[in-house]
Amino acid sequence: MQQFERDSIIAPSTAIIRKMNTRLLRSILVAALFIVTFPGCVYRMDVPQGNRIDAGLVEELKIGMSRNQVQFLLGSPAVDDLYHPDRWHYIYYYKTGKDGSIEKRHMTLHFKNDLLSAIEGSLNPG
Repeated sequence: MQQFERDSIIAPSTAIIRKMNTRLLRSILVAALFIVTFPGCVYRMDVPQGNRIDAGLVEELKIGMSRNQVQFLLGSPAVDDLYHPDRWHYIYYYKTGKDGSIEKRHMTLHFKNDLLSAIEGSLNPG
């Protein structure tokens, strides 16, 4: 086997590779330090989920409305309970990205003979 001398072609290339690795490592450290130092600069979006129900629509709900009228007014329920088909659940969840505050609202509608008989929950009108 032939032994390479110090002035061979391999010696300068290993020095270049070491410099490149050092620059890459330095760049990664600077980027990590920047990310850790400025977490407030990251944009976090608002997360709305479920049925968005305005108070005005809830005010229009009247006891004795049919299922079709309620569904036309509020849309399909978020939860249609298979074990209790006479209950509709409307759920709204909103988390702000700015401060992380959470708003939860829910409303349960009870039907008897396919007519609205009771309204429960945090969106109860009146």
